[in-house]
Amino acid sequence: MQVTRELFNDVMVPNYNPSEVIPVRGEGSRVWDQNGKEFIDFAGGIAVNCLGHCHPALVNALKEQGEKIWHLSNVMTNEPALRLAKKLTDATFADKVYFANSGAEANEAALKLARRWALDVHGEQKNQIIAFNKGFHGRTFFTVTVGGQAAYSDGFGPKPAAIDHCDYNDLAAFEALISDNTCAVMMEPLQGEGGIISPTSEFIKGVRALCDKHNALLIFDEVQTGVGRTGDLYAYQGLGVTPDILTTAKALGGGFPIGAMITTASIAEHLKVGTHGSTYGGNPLACAVAEAAFDTVNSEEVLAGVKEREQLLRDGFAAINEKYDVFSEVRGKGLLLGAVLNSKFEGRARDFLVASTKHGLMSLVAGTNVVRFTPSLVIPLEDIKEGLARFEKAVADVVNG
Repeated sequence: MQVTRELFNDVMVPNYNPSEVIPVRGEGSRVWDQNGKEFIDFAGGIAVNCLGHCHPALVNALKEQGEKIWHLSNVMTNEPALRLAKKLTDATFADKVYFANSGAEANEAALKLARRWALDVHGEQKNQIIAFNKGFHGRTFFTVTVGGQAAYSDGFGPKPAAIDHCDYNDLAAFEALISDNTCAVMMEPLQGEGGIISPTSEFIKGVRALCDKHNALLIFDEVQTGVGRTGDLYAYQGLGVTPDILTTAKALGGGFPIGAMITTASIAEHLKVGTHGSTYGGNPLACAVAEAAFDTVNSEEVLAGVKEREQLLRDGFAAINEKYDVFSEVRGKGLLLGAVLNSKFEGRARDFLVASTKHGLMSLVAGTNVVRFTPSLVIPLEDIKEGLARFEKAVADVVNG
């Protein structure tokens, strides 16, 4: 069978509009398409491929576990899941782990747990969930409603109730919204899809203090920021604020689908037997690969290397901007960076993405005004330099029309 982009239109539901490029092979931070064209990957599958493509540690884990056992129902547990859970709890504030298949599923579990905790401990009146405008928490109906982008949740009928939003980094608005009836606050410790927005120290600490005051749980969605992306294993560790529940996915499996919700023992006990579950969550194959990814990332060498690579990228963007004057600022932390377009190029982020693809660079957008970069945490420095050179050619194309 000849596989072409046209085949997508014939057989796939039209909720995506993928590029004409069909990658077929990857190694490290380089990818090759059907025609043999090479790309440098500054996208990382949207912050998923934390160790690039076909990292030996992940390939070996997949092969080894693939010859042992692939799947068990949750009527039984398995060794890779227990090892990974122990490593997650040893490295974080958490005592307990729930495994899922994706960030949305991990967030769904976190929200259900928060509601169940509030009902058990405080009563049915404590049901309000607060989240933030421009936030993104997944595409299930519960998580997309909690996410602060109505365009994603409108048009599917009545939405889950008792969910309210305010602006990120607006502590006064948040304080006006929270009350003793708030059961949980869900937030990204650095907004990704919403435009790569970092929290102010006053805001993030103020949210934690107000959650404590009103006995509300603080849920950190670290699906995009977690597993080394910001230069800390989890972003909360660099902010001086500890959540009650944290969700992690994307980079957790280094490209293999897996998600997790982690929390304290006292909160976790409210998900009693039968209250929630997942057919594939915690399966041995996913957990074995995720354990290898976690072990590799959770090292001083890799985490320090993230900060070194961040600086190299920032310096490169600054040099390009000095020449072409296209960005108003570069936002973000670690290897979750967003180049914000200035007024002359407002709304044209996709033009930069398309031009980058033409010059052999994979990049992303975060909305219409931010070009987003989430490369491998171990991308070779030479690949960063070459990727920046290709990005400069893309910028020149857009600027020169």
